[in-house]
Amino acid sequence: MRDVPRARDASSSATPSLPSGPHADDEAFEPAHASRRATLGAVAGFLTALGLAVLAVLPAPYTSSAPGPTYDTLGETSAGPLISIDGTQTYPAAGELRLTTVAFAGSRERNLDLVTVLRGWLSPAVTIDPVERFFPDPQDDTDREQRSRQEMTSSQENATVAALTELGITVPATITVVEPIEGTGAVGIIEPGDVVVGIDGTELVTYQDLTDALARAGAGATVAVDVLRDGQRRTLEVVAGERPDGSALLGVWVDPEFDFPFDVEIEVENVGGPSAGTMFALGIVELLTPEDLTGEHVVAGSGTIDLDGTVGAISGIRQKMIGAVRDGATVFLAPAGNCDAVVGNVPEGLDVYAVETLAEARATLEALGAGETDGLATCDSWEPRSSSAR
Repeated sequence: MRDVPRARDASSSATPSLPSGPHADDEAFEPAHASRRATLGAVAGFLTALGLAVLAVLPAPYTSSAPGPTYDTLGETSAGPLISIDGTQTYPAAGELRLTTVAFAGSRERNLDLVTVLRGWLSPAVTIDPVERFFPDPQDDTDREQRSRQEMTSSQENATVAALTELGITVPATITVVEPIEGTGAVGIIEPGDVVVGIDGTELVTYQDLTDALARAGAGATVAVDVLRDGQRRTLEVVAGERPDGSALLGVWVDPEFDFPFDVEIEVENVGGPSAGTMFALGIVELLTPEDLTGEHVVAGSGTIDLDGTVGAISGIRQKMIGAVRDGATVFLAPAGNCDAVVGNVPEGLDVYAVETLAEARATLEALGAGETDGLATCDSWEPRSSSAR
């Protein structure tokens, strides 16, 4: 019979003696490697925090687009009226016509930091794009800013001509050729410096006369172009080209000089680019129209404007709609060319109407003022109109 060992008594002398004192248990059972692990953890945490801090300030090759300020073209700026008209009668308006902007940040020379990029990705109101989208070529910011200011100046002149033409006011123009467009019938026939004064026997008094004459001729037609060259009038035969929309193209770049019947001044600070043109033109139309087009509506919008009143697509439409709602607008006029970006992104409380021309934008305002909006085109229902000559 084998002996069965007895269980050891908890008070047996085999148990090692323990130090006494208030911290006796902690000191006895804390292994040495635990202390090392805590130290390494603290160091790792510090290095991680340091790394994140460094990353936060490192430049990132992105740009951000956020809702920018809006400006009432019928209102005042710090420098006075946004639109000033001298030399003819103007009329007050009860509503507002707000041009919208995008707050743009980031470039090749001034990169965003990573925190800004991350915040932009998380915000539904901000768009983050690779810097190459807006700066495809390595060029400095000064070039872009100068171009933006030039586009703003051109948009103001285009808006004035388009608005006065829409109102039936004659704006005489001297249409000087800068150069023929490569690949068109004008190459080798029309020369830089030629002043275009007639098309198919019609004298050109305004820029609209040129547009109308080309519309009558049509793309592919041989037109008789009267020019002044070195003080002598000449008649040249040119085959009209075709624009992407099917309308006729004379085939030259021109630099028209306008003789306005009265003074129109537009002043808005820290805004560049061409996208305010449509709202400038509507502001001029409203100020020169005895009837109040807008009623008491706060209408916002965007869009480039050509001399013939064509409304063109712009960038940042989503941010501009958000900025419009923020500043009290309930109606937004969007270029029809932006409808794909409008659908599905309209903020709550905003009615968006699509326009292709200044005439359509004016008609939309008139419908709003009369409370008759059922027949207005929205981006959900919009379809391209038939091509018109430009």
